Amino acid sequence: MATAQPRIPPRGALGRLLLSLAVFSFACEGCEKVTLNIPSKLEADKIVGRVNLKECLRSADLIQSSDPDFRVLDDGSVYTASTVVMSDEKRSFTIWLSDTKTQTQKEIKVLLEHQKKVLRKRDAKEAILRRSKRRWAPIPCSMQENSLGPFPLFLQQVQSDAAQNYTIFYSISGRGVDQEPLNLFFIEKDTGNLYCTRPVDREEYDIFDLIAYASTADGYSADLPLPLPIRVEDENDNHPIFTEAVYNFEVPESSRVGTTVGVVCATDRDEPDTMHTRLKYSILEQSPRSPGIFAVHPSTGVITITSHYLDRETVEKYSLIMKVQDMDGQFFGLISTSTCMITVKDSNDNAPTFKQNTYEASVEENAYNVEILRIPVEDKDLINTANWRANFTILKGNENGHFKISTDKETNEGVLYVVKPLNYEESHQVILEIGVNNEAPFTRDVALRMATMNRALVTVHVRDQDEGPECSPAAQYVRIKENSAVGSKVNGYKAYDPETNSGSRLRYKKLHDPKGWITIDEISGSIMTSKILDREAMTPGNDVYNITVLAIDQDGRSCTGTLAVNIEDMNDNPPEILQSYVTVCKPKMKYTDISAVDPDEPIHGAPFYFSLANTSPETNRMWTLTRVNDTAARLSYQKNAEFQEYSVPITVKDREGQSTTKTVRVNLCDCTHPSQCLAARRSAEVILGKWAILAILLGIALLFSVLLTLVCGVVGAKKKKGFPEDLAQQNLIISNTEAPGDDKVCSGNGFMTQTVNSSGQGFCGTMGSGVKNGGQETIEMVKGGHQTLDSCRGTGHHHTLDSCRGGPLEVDNCRYTYSEWHNFTQPRLGEKLHLCNQNEDHVPSQDYVLTYNYEGRGSPAGSVGCCSEKQEEDGLDFLNNLGAKFTTLAETCTKR
Repeated sequence: MATAQPRIPPRGALGRLLLSLAVFSFACEGCEKVTLNIPSKLEADKIVGRVNLKECLRSADLIQSSDPDFRVLDDGSVYTASTVVMSDEKRSFTIWLSDTKTQTQKEIKVLLEHQKKVLRKRDAKEAILRRSKRRWAPIPCSMQENSLGPFPLFLQQVQSDAAQNYTIFYSISGRGVDQEPLNLFFIEKDTGNLYCTRPVDREEYDIFDLIAYASTADGYSADLPLPLPIRVEDENDNHPIFTEAVYNFEVPESSRVGTTVGVVCATDRDEPDTMHTRLKYSILEQSPRSPGIFAVHPSTGVITITSHYLDRETVEKYSLIMKVQDMDGQFFGLISTSTCMITVKDSNDNAPTFKQNTYEASVEENAYNVEILRIPVEDKDLINTANWRANFTILKGNENGHFKISTDKETNEGVLYVVKPLNYEESHQVILEIGVNNEAPFTRDVALRMATMNRALVTVHVRDQDEGPECSPAAQYVRIKENSAVGSKVNGYKAYDPETNSGSRLRYKKLHDPKGWITIDEISGSIMTSKILDREAMTPGNDVYNITVLAIDQDGRSCTGTLAVNIEDMNDNPPEILQSYVTVCKPKMKYTDISAVDPDEPIHGAPFYFSLANTSPETNRMWTLTRVNDTAARLSYQKNAEFQEYSVPITVKDREGQSTTKTVRVNLCDCTHPSQCLAARRSAEVILGKWAILAILLGIALLFSVLLTLVCGVVGAKKKKGFPEDLAQQNLIISNTEAPGDDKVCSGNGFMTQTVNSSGQGFCGTMGSGVKNGGQETIEMVKGGHQTLDSCRGTGHHHTLDSCRGGPLEVDNCRYTYSEWHNFTQPRLGEKLHLCNQNEDHVPSQDYVLTYNYEGRGSPAGSVGCCSEKQEEDGLDFLNNLGAKFTTLAETCTKR
């Protein structure tokens, strides 16, 4: 294969090249030759091809071309520097690679070839160069993106070694041939020349994987199918594009130099990792045109702050025109722009300041909760934010708490109030020192610059006001000895007039005196005892006797104060023994403790001295007292003491000799716990009170009145009672028996008739009997509707039940014998009893009629009425022995 000779540069260019390389003293080594296929004409800044520089010299830092019509980039891309026209078929130039650090240089020969001739068919008689190692191999091939032609554009020739012996026909298939995009490539059947029919966009198709076939005329495949990749060489035909048309960033105005504001980013559709997609960012324009506020990193697009002059109060928003350029920012790279809006956020870098250094205000004395002054401030920070809102503080002059200052949220003014009344007589004016800060803390720079807060002085003038007397202090104290004589005088409460600072024209009155012990002098205010003072009579734990005093001036204005009287204690009370009765369980308890208290103050009280009073020798022998502590003693008994109650007199003295004697009752009991003896004692000593005795007497009187009423009612009943026709419906039967019955007629069913002989007064009811003055009355059944029993009076007559209502009935017709009455009532009573013995569900009830068991013998009352089967003749004998009171009652009823 023939090789093209490199073109020799002109003498001037060669001189410049030798001059530039004069600093190197080394031999130049050659690398592999590169052949590039180009059209006959190339415009300026068009790519010719790419050379792999890394394989030749990886550390090259200086790249130069021997032909000024061509320039070589860092990635090996070869571009035309001007319009190139291929006058002949071949052209070459050299690329010099230099490493200045290691003083190494290498060169690459580049051959530019423009082949127009087409291979003709071989004659079978021509000599054939035979290859023995390779018969059918892929040939690397590429084409320029957006090529200008001419079309069809020859790419390369495909040949099979089988063509040396056979007539071979070539064909291709794949994307760009029989797949989209269709008919982009074709191959000459006889020669194997491959052509492209139109321009190709690499961003749409970056490579075409074709398959070439070699076959004979009869269709025999001379070789296996040959993969034939055709790579589309990228052309810088796509502008880089920012990801956003407008970027919005925010940055605090207090940010330091180097603070990141934001990041801009652009994309390029050209081939990655080439100069076509190597982007460089820059700022084209800044508005407003402040010098050097922002900078952008050329490779990453990070925007940072480069100046200390970022101030929101000066410029609140910046607009940057951002530029991105491919080809690593070289002048022939493609450019795009975008807008970046940067908002400066407020920081508290401006302290609030007073408009004046001094202020004045006035207020009347005794006024409070009033506004007296408004203090305006200035702050350049953003309004209605924590950086702008002011906080006011009273630094000096408010030690007594008369003033308060707050902030008006709308106007940001300091509002000064008087919250505690001022006194003109004490001070005519007050000077306050006011300081102001913001709600938010200052930035670090401002805090270092301002050692103290901004301050102002406020002078408050107090206006005089004619006011009433003043009770100051509110509580005044005096001392009086306990048990002082009535009429003892002591200095009292003293008020004064603040206008004259004197109390000579004031009058005093007593508003409150809990026990009425004190009187007060109206003119001088001194006090005098009206009763003997008793410290122990006051509230326990309170040694001060408080009196409320009213002071009045001549105009009727007043004030109130408290006179606290401290009553000095005197030893006027002996100690008192607390126990009166104690129980000692023998032998479990060997002793009992006796304690005492003294209402006087401790200086007149404990320690106490206990002793047995002058008693009998027996008591002194049986009991002993020993000291336990200052307020208690231990009472012990001898082992031979008997179980009984003892009276032990004990004397107790305080430290000043005041003494008292008290007899303590000691119950020496055989028990395990004192509560056992106390319970037995209570049961043995039950004493009826006067109300209990009265209740018993009233009960006895009530019982006598009931008995008297019953007895007298039998004698004096005269009115007739109604007798129902159906006796079976009566549930109550009145039966009065004042004496043992003489005649009893009892049936097996428990119903009877009886005649009674006794002295008394007859009583007629629904069914009953009675005898008066020895007369006899018979119980009979009355027949007829609505009949009554007629109680008849007379001496020695036989009384019967007569029909008084219901028509003219004969007496004989109204009387029935006992058998008739029994036959009439028995079935009806049985039916009633059966019905009553059932509950509402008509089931026999278990608790309506109860069977009463036999309760034993010996009851003086005998059986209960005539329902008993036994006939006890003397069952009512006990009524003859009721005593004198009942005999007198019976005689009284008899006389009546």
